Parts: sequence; structure tokens; C-alpha cells
Amino acid sequence: MTVAYDYPLLEVFWSMLWVFLFIAWVMVVLGMLADVFRSDDLSGLAKAGWVLLIIIVPVLGVLIYLVARGHKVSEHAAATVSRQDAAYMSYINRGR
Repeated sequence: MTVAYDYPLLEVFWSMLWVFLFIAWVMVVLGMLADVFRSDDLSGLAKAGWVLLIIIVPVLGVLIYLVARGHKVSEHAAATVSRQDAAYMSYINRGR
């Protein structure tokens, strides 16, 4: 008996889908944790609280964080991109 008969194509598809969704979920949680640490307007105690909430209750913690501080997530991302653009432009201009 071969492995192909024990594990049909549809099962491979579902396994790949679940692995993809798990990796996507891990990326979302890590993104939220990175945003917590990137926030300058939060105190150390508030950052610790958010980190504990996101780690202990991930689904609820991420949803609460997005509702409470969703506008800050986009602001932090835009600030990071503008800093990266400025650093890249200074690197390019130094070469000329």
C-alpha cells in the first residue's frame, strides 16, 4: 500500500490550507505584538498588559487591540514606512 492511497489529494489541500491559515495567524499576532512595542504613547505597564492579553487569549486579545487601538496600528505602519523611505533616500543621495 502506498502513501498516496492513504492520504488523498483533498486531504493534502485541507492540510495546506490549515498550515497557511496558521502561519497567517502567527503573523497577525506577531504584528500586533510588534505594534505594542512600537507604541511610544503606551507606558511599560500598559505594554505588559497588552502583551499578556495577546499571549494568554490570542483571538480575543488581537480583536480587542484592533478595536481599541486600530487607528494607531496604521499610524505606526505609516511612520515606519516614511522612516524607511527617508533612510533609503539618504542612502541613495550619499552615493551621488
